[in-house]
Amino acid sequence: MEVDGDINAVTVLVDELRHEDPKLRLQAIKKVQVIASALGPQRTREELLPFLNETMDDDDEILLALAQELGEFVDLVGGALNAYHLLFLLESLVAVDEASVRDTACKSMCKVVRQMTPEHISEHFVAVVRRLVTREWYTSRIAASGLFQVCYDQLNPATQAEMRSMFIQLCRDDLPLVRKAAAAALGGFASMMDPASATAEIFPDFLTLANDRQDSVRCQTVENAVALAGLVPVDVKLNQVLPVIVAAAKDSAWRVRWSVGNKLPEICAAMGAELATSVICDQCFIPLLGDSEAEVKTVAASRAHGAAQHISPAQLISKVVPACAHLARDPSEHVRASLASVVMKIAPYLGRELAVQHLLPLFLQLLSDESSEVRLNIISNLEKVNDVVGIDQLSQSLLPAIVQLAEDRQWRVRLAIIEFIPTLASQLGVLYFEEHLMEMCMGWLCDVVFSIREAATLNLQRLAQHFGVAWTQNHIVPRIVSMHVNANYLYRMISLHAAKVLAPLLTSDQIQQSILPLVLQLASDPVPNIRFNVAKALETMSGQLDSAAKEAHVVPALHTLTNDPDGDVQYFAGRALHLLQQH
Repeated sequence: MEVDGDINAVTVLVDELRHEDPKLRLQAIKKVQVIASALGPQRTREELLPFLNETMDDDDEILLALAQELGEFVDLVGGALNAYHLLFLLESLVAVDEASVRDTACKSMCKVVRQMTPEHISEHFVAVVRRLVTREWYTSRIAASGLFQVCYDQLNPATQAEMRSMFIQLCRDDLPLVRKAAAAALGGFASMMDPASATAEIFPDFLTLANDRQDSVRCQTVENAVALAGLVPVDVKLNQVLPVIVAAAKDSAWRVRWSVGNKLPEICAAMGAELATSVICDQCFIPLLGDSEAEVKTVAASRAHGAAQHISPAQLISKVVPACAHLARDPSEHVRASLASVVMKIAPYLGRELAVQHLLPLFLQLLSDESSEVRLNIISNLEKVNDVVGIDQLSQSLLPAIVQLAEDRQWRVRLAIIEFIPTLASQLGVLYFEEHLMEMCMGWLCDVVFSIREAATLNLQRLAQHFGVAWTQNHIVPRIVSMHVNANYLYRMISLHAAKVLAPLLTSDQIQQSILPLVLQLASDPVPNIRFNVAKALETMSGQLDSAAKEAHVVPALHTLTNDPDGDVQYFAGRALHLLQQH
């Protein structure tokens, strides 16, 4: 919207905000920063903000847009010294019923508060928190729970004590939704406090919330335990925090157990290696890997490598690896896929010899899983396997499985194998590659799936970069040339595409001897799609040809193609000719 003057701008805004069409009202809200900029800070504070408050919409989408806009309003109302003027509008928005509006308004309010002066925080923002905490309607109290952390370190000791008291009041609220919100904010708020205050005042309510009758409240336990473990004395961590975590891992509600599995690496880090090995592994990690719910096993498996770094190798071998082996036979595909994505990431914590002995069989088992997702997750980690087990073990144990997967019925599995081949080839060497992998790589060029054929040509390019120009000329180019006379136009197309990507790696003489004749012959192909790709290929490789070759072969071919009956062929041939003439 163009703004010709202050009065016109406000008039347009008023009309649109009061319009019956909610789309127009939404558009007006999204333009409110433009209006504020035109009005200037003083009129924005004195006229625009009160007007927005008076015309507060009941449409959630519009309220959400307003909540987002207000987070960017500090400069528009005059900077940090005037930021507090935004609080009254945001105070209304953080208390609405719609959770998305409430959450966005809280984020915007926190953004505004971070730019306010300490004096204004104490005078204006703390008053907002007081009102929200004491209001009867529960949404205000939910919103208040997330506002303590942002201002706490800017307050004097007396006000900090008041804030702690108000937060404790929310932790003990009659409504589970409020207690859940308070529990979700507890760890972050406690981390702002001195350890003595956190231990004496907040920790007792942490213990109470950990035993709340509502599982939605108990789901916040683990994150709070991780935060408090670094604040409370060692004996409290050992005797009170640790039992809470262990109890959560055995909770009757699967979502609570899931929350423990999701935070296993953080739990182990917070408790330290000794407790992670002696207690967390036995009483949390292993039971969660064997949980009755697939969702719990899935998340615990996905965090296995993060937890493993804190657990001793002996415990990994005796407890974790057998549990993972059991998961590899789990009836749930999602559980096996989760395990497949991380199993070899545990290897560095065992060392090469133990990894080969204990993890490689598990890896090979998952590599032949009936689920394509499991196989794909394993293949995606092949480079990590190579780093750990070494090339000899890789060629002996894994290569047969890799060759088998090269023909997997799922094209994404074949694609993942293709992407790993250059790394494998560089490790195995040219002779081994020629003997065992060459035919497989050439076979992909004829795959029924275009993405596989395209990836196969890029694979040849990477192999050529590694093995050199002479090898490419002797082993790859003849195979490419032989494909351009195939009766199937898809093979002729892939021959052209491969020639195009390999040309930059070859010398001018090699291109003129091998690649250029192939391309020129395809210029008369009956398929228009191939002919316009010939024009594009000639455009690309002409920079590597000498003037004589261009004049003798490239320019005449392009002139012929400019008279082609197909419009696309004419266009690309004309473009290539134009570029040639410029150079």
